Amino acid sequence: MTSGSPHPGWSARTAWVGRFDAPLRRFLRTETGGARVVLVAAVVALLWANVHPSSYESLWSTSFSVQLGDWHVSHDLRYWVNSGLMTFFFLVAGLELRREFDIGELRERRRLALPVLAGLSGMLVPIVIYLAINAGRTTAAGWGAVMATDTALALGALAVFGPRFSDRLRGFLLTVSVIDDVVAIAVLAIAYPEHPSPTALLVAAGVFGLVLLVRGCGVRFGPVYALLGVAAWLAVSESGVDPVVVGLVMGMLSYAYAPGRTELQRASDQFRLFREQPTPQLARSARAGLASALSPNERLQTLYHPWASYLIVPLFALANVGIVIDGELLARAVTSPVAIGVVVAYVVGKPAGIVVASWLVTRLSRNRFRPPVGWLAVAGVGTVSGIGFTVALLIATHALDGPALEEAKLGILVATVVASVVTWLVFRSAARLPPARRARALLGVAEGIVDLMVPVDPERDHMRGPGEAPVTVVEYGDFECPYCGQAEPVVRALLADFANVRYVWRHLPLTDVHPHAQLAAEAAEAAGEQGAFWEMHDLLLAHQDALNPKDLLRYAEQVGLDLDRFRERLAKAKGADRIAEDVDSADLSGVTGTPTFFINGRRHHGAYDIEALSAAVKAAFASAKLRPEYRRDPGRRREGGPAS
Repeated sequence: MTSGSPHPGWSARTAWVGRFDAPLRRFLRTETGGARVVLVAAVVALLWANVHPSSYESLWSTSFSVQLGDWHVSHDLRYWVNSGLMTFFFLVAGLELRREFDIGELRERRRLALPVLAGLSGMLVPIVIYLAINAGRTTAAGWGAVMATDTALALGALAVFGPRFSDRLRGFLLTVSVIDDVVAIAVLAIAYPEHPSPTALLVAAGVFGLVLLVRGCGVRFGPVYALLGVAAWLAVSESGVDPVVVGLVMGMLSYAYAPGRTELQRASDQFRLFREQPTPQLARSARAGLASALSPNERLQTLYHPWASYLIVPLFALANVGIVIDGELLARAVTSPVAIGVVVAYVVGKPAGIVVASWLVTRLSRNRFRPPVGWLAVAGVGTVSGIGFTVALLIATHALDGPALEEAKLGILVATVVASVVTWLVFRSAARLPPARRARALLGVAEGIVDLMVPVDPERDHMRGPGEAPVTVVEYGDFECPYCGQAEPVVRALLADFANVRYVWRHLPLTDVHPHAQLAAEAAEAAGEQGAFWEMHDLLLAHQDALNPKDLLRYAEQVGLDLDRFRERLAKAKGADRIAEDVDSADLSGVTGTPTFFINGRRHHGAYDIEALSAAVKAAFASAKLRPEYRRDPGRRREGGPAS
């Protein structure tokens, strides 16, 4: 059973698959959308604090208590936001970092070296600058406020100022910023504790040990982990350490994986049972089957990420950004070592640390470790990392107080604005470069992770285009899948535009939902035995609603095949082994849905309209230090239309 036919540009997949599709894209969309809400909240906080400062402070200083018998926890409202709700923000950060380790860019551990060193250098250089400016003063204690990048605002700025179709650039920023978030929270826990209690820390460690034990036993019941998380939060809170660290740890303990074919098939079977007999019991079973196909990491991100981006972080901004900006504060800030230290550390120190560390790692490793993007893009990541905001404000509230805290907050706001402007200038300069140099400056020449586990074999695979083409597009498809049918004219338009691109079709018949897919694939193989694979391929995708045996024989006659040979091969299922090999290769590469594209071995996530696929192909050419050869002016192409 498949859903209806959406527009060809949509990134839909066969309905039952529910695949782990483009989690990074979803993460980025939520982060950049939430950044707008954060900016609005920051402006509201500033207006509120300057129009009616007494009501602003009165609200956030209000005490809020939770009591159970003789036991109670009491804090002001600002603490509950900063250390309570923000725990969920760092839970999301921990989840994303764990996802990157398990199935993202960092699953190749050698790729961890450069972003870790760049992130650490992007923290150490600002700290050195801040300490140099505040040497010998009590305000030197605020060095932790210049460490971290606000991931949400930085990604939002990059979405506005950066190039389109640059997930590698955003992924690099995300990796660097999440790493420095991890270190910043560790510093917050170690360097700025209040009335430390070793006993409470031991209790918290025991709770985390219990979490590991429960996870090791295969428990997937969410309320158990929620209860343990609350216990850990209370223990860490009593220890004097900021309990937001609990969110980060719990997130990093939640493993991620792409759903497997077995789990997806089980979910499909349970849904089919519900459709045949829609009872409450089968409905619960179907829901549980669908949920169990996803990793805990994915389910938790789906649940908490929108709340963190659209509610929790804006509330944090509302509770902390409000400072009275008057002539006195501005006069102090101009000469304040705190404000000057924060601005210089973020605007100069952050980009200098990230760029210099990236260059040194690349140079000293003789290009074995290099950024996944070009050097101008690395500079852009450095400048946009100067947006510290959320974590900077969080640490500043622990490290400083009184006038120094006000000056630090003003410096953080100024640094956010200046870093955004500098980032705009960096990418504006890239827009003025010739296309080839711009692609090199933004995309670089780093090799991507190879997701296609079984490489293309010209002696075996079905190919269109030149055999020695520098860019290869592989599609795993199903002749009965409506989305494969909609992708077909896009692929043909792509081949019509690029002369030096080859295209490979591999079979992935989803027999659970497409009853005719296997036979159609065998028909294509039977036609291929007579040298007419592509003619049959085109007919099958053009007539997806007519794939019965009689229809297949009619297509065979239409392309001029020997019908007796065709019938014999079809009757004996002689193409089944070849199709099974393609299915096995799909399993090895983690492919569970159709259509799935790989470009030079790298999985293509998201939309498969002509713009998205063309951009991915151009990026592959840029990585190979080559230029695409056009058959015609791409601008004259009809969007998603067939090749002329």
